[in-house]
Amino acid sequence: MKIKGIARDTLNFILEVSKFMAPQEFAGLLQEKNGIITEVLLLPGTESSNTNAVLKLYMMPNIKAVGSVHSHPGLNRSPSQADRRLFSKTGNYHIIVGRPYDTQSWTCYDRGGKIIELPVLDVKFEGYGDF
Repeated sequence: MKIKGIARDTLNFILEVSKFMAPQEFAGLLQEKNGIITEVLLLPGTESSNTNAVLKLYMMPNIKAVGSVHSHPGLNRSPSQADRRLFSKTGNYHIIVGRPYDTQSWTCYDRGGKIIELPVLDVKFEGYGDF
């Protein structure tokens, strides 16, 4: 499926959780609706530390992920070899977030680890009232 972008609210959630978890890494899987990444799936049993986060992919329910997201505790957002192995198993859009966990400190990669553009979209979520 061709992804049009990521919802701004979803990206903000990712940035806030990454900041909250620091210096431990945060990790999840990305899901889309109508070609827009709108959800982050948190898998039970995910292990986080200051050096990595391990997703237990066998805990994934019978759903399709379009990619993954995880944070790095420092400024380096380049994917490691372990990151690339995960990328090859979980879709084609992979976000790595680094300090300071703001709208300028994230990068999207394809399954091979090449940087790709992922537009941030202002999307109104259906079924959610104004809070």
